[in-house]
Amino acid sequence: MRKPALHFWQIWNMCFGFFGIQVGFGLQNANVSRIFQTLGADIDALPILWIAAPLTGLLVQPVVGYMSDRTWGRLGRRRPYFLYGALATTAALFIMPNSPALWVAAGTLWIMDASINVTMEPFRAFVGDMLPLRQRTRGFAMQSFFIGVGAVLASAMPWILTNWFSISNVAEPGIVPQSVKFAFYMGAFFLFGSVLWTVISTKEYSPEQLQEFEAAAKITNPDIASEIDGKSVPCASTFFRFGGALLVLSSLITGLIAQLSLEKELFVLSVSGVVFGLMLISAGWLRRQDHAGNPFSEIIDDLFLMPRTMKQLAVVQFFSWFALFSMWIYTTSAVTAHHYGTSDPSSLLYNQGANQVGILFALYNGVAALAAFAIPILAAKTSRKTAHIVCLLCGAAGLASILLISDPGMLWVSMIGVGIAWAAILSIPYAILSGSLPGKKMGVYMGIFNFFIVIPQLTAASILGVLVRRFFEGEAIYALALGGLSLGLAAIATLLVDDRGGPRRVDASGAPALETEQ
Repeated sequence: MRKPALHFWQIWNMCFGFFGIQVGFGLQNANVSRIFQTLGADIDALPILWIAAPLTGLLVQPVVGYMSDRTWGRLGRRRPYFLYGALATTAALFIMPNSPALWVAAGTLWIMDASINVTMEPFRAFVGDMLPLRQRTRGFAMQSFFIGVGAVLASAMPWILTNWFSISNVAEPGIVPQSVKFAFYMGAFFLFGSVLWTVISTKEYSPEQLQEFEAAAKITNPDIASEIDGKSVPCASTFFRFGGALLVLSSLITGLIAQLSLEKELFVLSVSGVVFGLMLISAGWLRRQDHAGNPFSEIIDDLFLMPRTMKQLAVVQFFSWFALFSMWIYTTSAVTAHHYGTSDPSSLLYNQGANQVGILFALYNGVAALAAFAIPILAAKTSRKTAHIVCLLCGAAGLASILLISDPGMLWVSMIGVGIAWAAILSIPYAILSGSLPGKKMGVYMGIFNFFIVIPQLTAASILGVLVRRFFEGEAIYALALGGLSLGLAAIATLLVDDRGGPRRVDASGAPALETEQ
């Protein structure tokens, strides 16, 4: 029983919720640094304030993926998480621009990002559930299209409200402008409405049907059957060994940072290492006590059992998302200071520059929406790896060129390259990964894959502020150039990825392959 192909509008409906998710995510990316600075945050404090985003993803996505793999009710398997996450995100979007103090805005960012993750994570697994291998690149590309369109609207919304509807873009010091507030209110409406559309318009396969589809896929494509099936779970001593080594090393580094009075941001990485070491030791203790049949232990087991392709993609993701996080944190500060000559959030010139950044973010997301249609074609004519390398190199050139362009009116050229890379980052790694995962663990592994988005963001939050302050003399523009270099390294790492489910013309016997990517 092969999983049937879906027609265009079915794929459209199942991915449409990503439009609203990205409206919320885009408003967060383009405006939260602006809100933080308005409420009194210093430039070099921005990375540590932004740490809410990666940390909530690190904690929430694997748990939600694990739970959604085991959920089945009136709304199905993934759709309950779409709906309830959207409700919580909608509430956070109303609260964020009305935060009376910096600590309230920082706390709301934690809530908002956790809610977005609850909604977003099952959408990745949803493509693996609903589409056969030959359509997954198309499915993830459709998500990239909606991400691009949603982010265009989100990024441009304050500018649209100011220039088309004459809503004020400036306010008293410490007050968020009305244009930003109304943008968040409208974003809440778009997010909940689009997610509700996917929940209503899409019907999920039952667990029994998914088991039949997976069994058939392994018969027709034995070379891409998951290597996880043949692995045994790690023993307790493995967890003790890895966890103990990490705990000792991270504790020593944490003590050294404190002893030398180094920047507090560096504690993010060292303390994260301590916590993860303790988690591994706990997993080992639970296994030794025969209490390993719990969500925590199973997620840790799956982390150790992840397939080779996933490990290779982890390196690509690290460099890709380090670059993206540097861009999201520092583009507003870089453009307003380097191209507009001001760092005063209450000045008219600063707010003009901040709105310009919103337009630039809208532009790169618009390019990503268009590139999403071209990526499956390029991947089919070459390979998914080649397509990804080309797109990442475009992004590297785009980010690095921001330093070289002096006229802010020409920065749109840089954003074309960034948009092409963004479309690929949101689709190709997931399409490659899904071919190496068992259907019964699609959710938890998509959640674990988020680790390799979170770790580079934690790294960026830990070291970028230090680099900007100590080595770049407070010039945020150099953080963007560093991001360009990081995308170039991601392109090199892509060469080493084993794409086991990529396009094939014939199978091992010479007969036409039944499950090729189209």
